[in-house]
Amino acid sequence: MVETSNGGILEEHEQVMSEIHRGCPPGFSGPCISKFTFCLPPLEKIQNIYMTKYRGKDFPPEIHADRRSHGETGSVQGEIDLDKDGDIVVPRRPLNRSCCLSIQHNITSSIPNVGLQVWRAELVLSDFVLHKIHTSSEFEGIVSLELGAGTGMVGVNLAHVAKTVFITEVWTSSEVEEVQGASLLLAADVIYSDDLTESFFKTLERLMSQGSEKVPNGAIADMNAEYRWSCISLSSSSRMLYLALEKRYNFSLDDLDVAANGYSCFQSYLKDADECESLEHDDSMPFFVGKPIDLTQIPQYVREYNRGNDIELWQIKYVRRKSPSQ
Repeated sequence: MVETSNGGILEEHEQVMSEIHRGCPPGFSGPCISKFTFCLPPLEKIQNIYMTKYRGKDFPPEIHADRRSHGETGSVQGEIDLDKDGDIVVPRRPLNRSCCLSIQHNITSSIPNVGLQVWRAELVLSDFVLHKIHTSSEFEGIVSLELGAGTGMVGVNLAHVAKTVFITEVWTSSEVEEVQGASLLLAADVIYSDDLTESFFKTLERLMSQGSEKVPNGAIADMNAEYRWSCISLSSSSRMLYLALEKRYNFSLDDLDVAANGYSCFQSYLKDADECESLEHDDSMPFFVGKPIDLTQIPQYVREYNRGNDIELWQIKYVRRKSPSQ
């Protein structure tokens, strides 16, 4: 059962609907296929990334082909191009670039089957993954695991550059061994009750307490600098989790006040930078460290939604103290 905004009780068999599906045909039941449009950055930005990566070498053939397919002329390296009459070819203004992804989903579902719908947190996490893909090589060639993937949109986007992406919805502890190579974990909209939040962090502890074969380039170095971990005698798992959540405010009968279900429980599992430094001489157990990501710095690549003010994106690591022998 789930408490509603007016203090009532929503039974698990009752139907709920994501705000993403409000434009779908009313009264429609069963699976529906929706097209989501992703705005892509101008090719100049991608070329700048390749320029840095290849250090002035020629770009891969697919970059040249992509320019021609979008009506762009001129050399990628900046040389002057001439037409068949010997006249200079003036580069055209870059066209707006976009692509579409078709997702099969339900318009409504019962509480246990909410993963059959598309939710805003999933779209925010997709924005973040696309931004990383278009502005860095951090996710190239990695092995990733998406927990509670629902329709799988995030994992599908990441699969363009990752080596392997495990997309899971119903998770069992016996499957943990199958994903030991995953260095990047992703999750969206898995925080909406205390019970589920507790189960989620138990699974995270099993997954993140062990090493992995590759760390996202620069991710740990950046996070260590920000949290000043170089001054703290701690060792941490190489796995990184990016988690998007939506704070859904409902009236709680227990507190007789408005609260976001599962959010307080979620925060209780996390420590911040100041708490890390205070644990320098403490013999505490391993713990999770989280920092919120500023969404104003993440462009909205997915067109078909409004972010609102209740979506958050978190970067989370699992930290354990070094043994005296280390």
